[in-house]
Amino acid sequence: MIMTEDIRSIAGKTAIVTGAASGMGCATARLFAQQGAKVALTDLDQAACDRAAEAIRAEGARGEVLPLAFNVADHEAIRRVIAEVANRLGGIDIIVNNAGIVGFASIDDPENYEKQWQRCIDVMITPHQRIIREALPHLRRSEAARIVNIASTEGLGATPGDSPYVAVKHAVVGLTRALAVDLGPEGITVNCICPGAIHTGMTDDIPDGKKETFARRRVALRRYGRPEEVAQMTLSLVLPAASYLTGAVIPVDGGLTIRNA
Repeated sequence: MIMTEDIRSIAGKTAIVTGAASGMGCATARLFAQQGAKVALTDLDQAACDRAAEAIRAEGARGEVLPLAFNVADHEAIRRVIAEVANRLGGIDIIVNNAGIVGFASIDDPENYEKQWQRCIDVMITPHQRIIREALPHLRRSEAARIVNIASTEGLGATPGDSPYVAVKHAVVGLTRALAVDLGPEGITVNCICPGAIHTGMTDDIPDGKKETFARRRVALRRYGRPEEVAQMTLSLVLPAASYLTGAVIPVDGGLTIRNA
């Protein structure tokens, strides 16, 4: 491959980002649009999608932003949205499976545990494969098809009381590796990012003091990360230049997973 300027750019590419009304998803949609990509910004609530899209446009996005609300747990909604994005934005080149929920549940609380287990599966693993499968006809027509699944450092280890979430994030890592093998012969790359402690809506309820203590004790960089820092890694993985990177599982965690004590 000749290294030309255009292979370091996603301008003109079409991307779908789930869970993009806030947090890491919104930061990713913003960065992609700033880079000139056409971005389908999706989440559960249309008003939240509209607000996020308007804010991105107001910041001077070079690419089109299409806000679309749908529930990733709804298979029919996935089919509808994939078709609409391909029709309105002209194909699909990039999928970022980012939508997520909190999954804490005690193994000794059978009712809540079963509920959380099923919710985690319904939101954070089954939709990933469905979105990818529905988008495959379009990805196969792309010159640089890229899939990025957002897992977690919980997909590399475990936290007490979090087994539904942990199990599903391990499954995301497994799905990434398996599909990288399946789709590799077609040049479609599939990679996975495992964010660590990041300032998002999921961590808003943690008191600042506890965040600071955790970061000092567990994170090599001694701080929580920002959604924009995860988005930058996602951008790197979807560039046309990233053509020989697939099946990678990349922690973006400030060194959380490398510390022994």
